[in-house]
Amino acid sequence: MKFFVNFLSGFRIAAAFAIIPTLLLAMHNPDLSATMYWVTFVLFALGSVSDWFDGYLARKYNACSKLGGVMDHIGDKLLVVNTMIMLAIMLPMWYTVVPIIIMIARELYISGLREFLGTQKIEMPVPKARFSMGKIKTTLQMVSICAFLLIPTLGTLINPAAINPTLIRILFMLSYISVATLWLALVASVWSATQYTMTFVGHLKKIK
Repeated sequence: MKFFVNFLSGFRIAAAFAIIPTLLLAMHNPDLSATMYWVTFVLFALGSVSDWFDGYLARKYNACSKLGGVMDHIGDKLLVVNTMIMLAIMLPMWYTVVPIIIMIARELYISGLREFLGTQKIEMPVPKARFSMGKIKTTLQMVSICAFLLIPTLGTLINPAAINPTLIRILFMLSYISVATLWLALVASVWSATQYTMTFVGHLKKIK
């Protein structure tokens, strides 16, 4: 079971890098855009589901390991950050670029805190609460990205000769959901960073 759990984490890492060329092809190659948008969405959706699934299996079958924990953490960050960077390139509007920049900066900031504490032989583990703010942040990010990716993906189904009103309404709804959840993810991201900072300050007081 440990092998399968680590495989799921490895899949997320592979998907994170595969999403970059698929989105580039979707944006710059009209002949492949429809197919590549679908491939990108499926890759990200499967990667997001695997994030929950491998954690569930690891807990249920006691298949946790240090390697698995590191791969899980790396896979989550790469999948979300790589896709957000590509979305910022695709949708260079302030209401997408600003939260994306802040959330990526947050990841670098937390990594810096962990690296410093690591030099002091102190660990700053991810909170294990089922609904920790970090997990809420990641969930909102994944929902937002899925909604963003679904817009051009479903847009490939539009037939100019016979517009489907239901499809148009779904696309409008997804546009609101994607932006709203992105900003909610930003709030959760800043909140989580504040919690990590307080934990970091607490550890600093112990360092002589």
